Amino acid sequence: MKKFITTLFMAACVQVMAAATVVEESADGKYIIKNSEVTMTIDVNGGKILSYKYGDAEVISQTRFPNSFGSTFWTSPQKEWNWPPVPEFDRNPYKVEKGDKLVMTSEVSQKLNYRVTKTFTANADKSITVSYTIKNESDETRKVAPWEITRVPNDGVIFFDAPIDAITPAGLLDFKPQFGLSWYLADEAQQNRKINADGKGWLAYCANGLLMVKKFEDLDASQPAPEEAEIQVYVNMRKSFIELESQGAHTELKPGAELKWTVTWYLAPFDGKAEPSEALKKKVKSLAKL
Repeated sequence: MKKFITTLFMAACVQVMAAATVVEESADGKYIIKNSEVTMTIDVNGGKILSYKYGDAEVISQTRFPNSFGSTFWTSPQKEWNWPPVPEFDRNPYKVEKGDKLVMTSEVSQKLNYRVTKTFTANADKSITVSYTIKNESDETRKVAPWEITRVPNDGVIFFDAPIDAITPAGLLDFKPQFGLSWYLADEAQQNRKINADGKGWLAYCANGLLMVKKFEDLDASQPAPEEAEIQVYVNMRKSFIELESQGAHTELKPGAELKWTVTWYLAPFDGKAEPSEALKKKVKSLAKL
């Protein structure tokens, strides 16, 4: 019995150690989370995820044109701030706290009176969870939704669990129904294009031997902010970059109240072709425990 208890204790310790978040700080304001073969690099400016790698292989867009690289976070609906992105959330320096997690907190937006906090945690299964908090710093009740935007190269295949008729505008991107999912093979056009979709709480991207899956709260069609959606895919004109976007529920916040929303990121090698297949579907289901 004693041996059995000791074995359980040792197994629990191994699991805790595997789940510990290791954060390294570079001299230029970057923070690197290492989780076995997976690394994520976050910039203090904008709290932006600049890199997400498996070994030396990169999955996030590395172009340096404004608003074309990295992964950022905005509030939704966009019509409340239009364009450009709110500087306090998208590019101004965040306050940083390091410990068993990496926590980054923005300034209060002068335009919206929200404050954003991002908490990065490494998990035992090599995934990384990013938890977002929006705090209402105004003196009035507001409604807001969380919105994560991740830019990747215009290459490979994007797919998720939604019927074709749940993707709008219809036919704008050439999604195909195969293996019970909707798939879009990256293409090129001379105009910007964006679709909305009511999915099942996950969004996947496969290109250049890597598979990335992002898992988040599954919403019904009534929960996103007006004119927004649980899943969005934006394809920039020409063959430059694609945005993989997910949103949480449009939530009422009283003064001082907070909204919390999490996205878990998974990254793994994939030896097959970046095209619709049963093998790729099974890999996603296994990797993200769907």
